[in-house]
Amino acid sequence: MRPVLAFLGMPVGETKFEQDLVRALLRDQHPDLADLELRDVIGGWGNQMWRLGAELAVRLPRTEHAPVSLHNEQTWLPVLAERLPLPTPIPVRVGQPSQLFPHTWTIARWVQGEPADRAPITRIEAAEVLAGFLRALHHRAPADAPANPSRGTPLAGPQKKDVDDWFELIADRPDADAARDVWEKAVAAPAWTGAPLWLHADLHPANVVVQDGTLAGVIDFGDLCAGDPATDLSAAWILLPAGAVARFFDAYGEADEATVTRARGWAVMRALNLIGIGINGRLGRAGGKPTWEPAGYAALERALATN
Repeated sequence: MRPVLAFLGMPVGETKFEQDLVRALLRDQHPDLADLELRDVIGGWGNQMWRLGAELAVRLPRTEHAPVSLHNEQTWLPVLAERLPLPTPIPVRVGQPSQLFPHTWTIARWVQGEPADRAPITRIEAAEVLAGFLRALHHRAPADAPANPSRGTPLAGPQKKDVDDWFELIADRPDADAARDVWEKAVAAPAWTGAPLWLHADLHPANVVVQDGTLAGVIDFGDLCAGDPATDLSAAWILLPAGAVARFFDAYGEADEATVTRARGWAVMRALNLIGIGINGRLGRAGGKPTWEPAGYAALERALATN
């Protein structure tokens, strides 16, 4: 079998920067912050992150597409955060390309909490919290909003071929046929015909934080884009505990049957993605995240339990 990240289209290697570089960048461009305590943070995919003092974080892009994503976050998150009801990593300073580092980088607000891949959401009332966040975010996006070829787009598009490959991950499981059925129904469902809405577009357990068993913040807006809200609504299965889906959609209140069907298909796809990246981590392959595998299987189970 091929290395999972390879056929998921994810980078199998990652660049790691050292604290000395971060400290030098701070002294060069933001000297008033350069003496704050700097601590490594576990996690991060496109960007490597450090905690800076008690209230800030530094993020440096380390993959090919991360600088563009970081720029989108720098441009749009300050505009959107004003209406969002949960804490977000609002950029407070922007690092400019220099001889020390050739790309833009960010100093952002630190969002308190534990990532949900390490501390899952357990309280069912988180359904209303997530629904409120997405209601606030899902407004019509302007014409110059970022586009993303693999998020907020029709499920019958380019990613369909990739997902067919991803089903290899669960081929030996008894629920494989049920998962494929959910996916195929989502692909066949009527497409989104409304105006493109603002989307976070990457709501999975490592991109939200939890306190006291409930959703406490949303992080990593690097895939922020405009499109079909079903992409984000898949978080009802990806993030929330079992039994919370109906409560979530009642609170969200604006999703028709076709949108819910597409969202459930997105949930299956995102669950397979989490499983694949987790398997690589468990096997010690570069770029894998071992905590994502159990999160992916839990999300898949929830998606298949919904009638």
